[in-house]
Amino acid sequence: MAEPKLRVLMVSDFFFPNFGGVENHIYYLSQCLLKLGHKVVVMTHAYGNRTGVRYMTGGLKVYYVPWRPFAMQNTFPTVYGTLPIVRTILIRERITVVHGHQAFSTLCHEALMHARTMGYRVVFTDHSLYGFADVGSIHMNKVLQFSLADIDQAICVSHTSKENTVLRSGLPPAKVFMIPNAVDTAMFRPADVRPSADVVITIVVISRLVYRKGADLLVEVIPEVCRLYPNVRFVVGGDGPKHVRLEEMREKHSLQDRVEMLGAVPHSRVRSVLVTGHIFLNSSLTEAFCIAILEAASCGLLTVSTRVGGVPEVLPDDMVVLAEPDPDDMVRAIEKAISILPSINPEEMHNRMKKLYSWQDVAKRTEIVYDRALKCSNRNLLERLSRFLSCGAWAGKVFCMVMIIDYLLWRLLQLLQPDDDIEEAPDINFLH
Repeated sequence: MAEPKLRVLMVSDFFFPNFGGVENHIYYLSQCLLKLGHKVVVMTHAYGNRTGVRYMTGGLKVYYVPWRPFAMQNTFPTVYGTLPIVRTILIRERITVVHGHQAFSTLCHEALMHARTMGYRVVFTDHSLYGFADVGSIHMNKVLQFSLADIDQAICVSHTSKENTVLRSGLPPAKVFMIPNAVDTAMFRPADVRPSADVVITIVVISRLVYRKGADLLVEVIPEVCRLYPNVRFVVGGDGPKHVRLEEMREKHSLQDRVEMLGAVPHSRVRSVLVTGHIFLNSSLTEAFCIAILEAASCGLLTVSTRVGGVPEVLPDDMVVLAEPDPDDMVRAIEKAISILPSINPEEMHNRMKKLYSWQDVAKRTEIVYDRALKCSNRNLLERLSRFLSCGAWAGKVFCMVMIIDYLLWRLLQLLQPDDDIEEAPDINFLH
């Protein structure tokens, strides 16, 4: 069996069986890296009774470590509690690059910290945008500044996201690469027979029904569009705290026959829901990229979206109608989309998406980032501490203490269980 080119450990709290943009990104990127000849291992927390080691398509090995989610699918921050298991996985799998995903992920931050302590090359991908003014963002930005102070390279999914990450973390822009998400165009393809828009126009919404995704905007936009266009109906897929508000809106305006609430939609069924519609509506208040827009465009739907974050970078102007996150402006955007709907060719749109976005291209560009990370010099403890000191008058000293303790705990583990005593896992060859 040929030796893998690189051995990559993907780390995040967000992975299958949970569904979302980060989960899809890690899965598809891992599959493409496997096909390029690398070994890829994923580390995430336990989901229900899914613990231990599992294998997915193509031989993707997943460690579901026995940590339970604490809040919003995140594990409880232990700082040092994950050090023994992270060290064991790194040695067992002979990892060369550790790749963390999502600034929300506690497991990601802890794994990156331990990996740098042990001298591994680390890469971080940021999938979200954050503010600078509210208490939560200030706290999160300080954690990010600590976590990224000592990484080798970073990746963002849009130019807006890159600017946001550089400002929040203080990373040199030359260390941050922009690699967009992609879409599986083989899975998301138009319907063989497109539903006619002459009688009924269907607008599809598939999103988590939470404040950040603009569910409150939908409550105001849907009744007004239904009032203006008697031939328009809505299909809403997704679940969340705002589901009740949408149900109340439907009852208040007697729209039960024109607004269909599907609840949570498994990712395997997303395409079958999308192809029933003509327009895809995205009402997010903040978005670094938005894979849902790519999936809708690949299925041949015209997109109406709020002009926020990295969304304007995602699609060409003739494939999307942008609006400010304001109900009146969104209604006007939907009116414009309905007027240009007859000129939309789903097959042509799908073929353009094939050329624009590809997970194979994402994997090849990520390979380049890994190569850059491997060429970075390996700094000793004192050199690393000087970087943490620059994080703030008080915070810098606290960060240094955290790293010194982590280093001492690592050395203690080496004494109690030397690296040679940890058995290396054999490589299993799966045919692609």
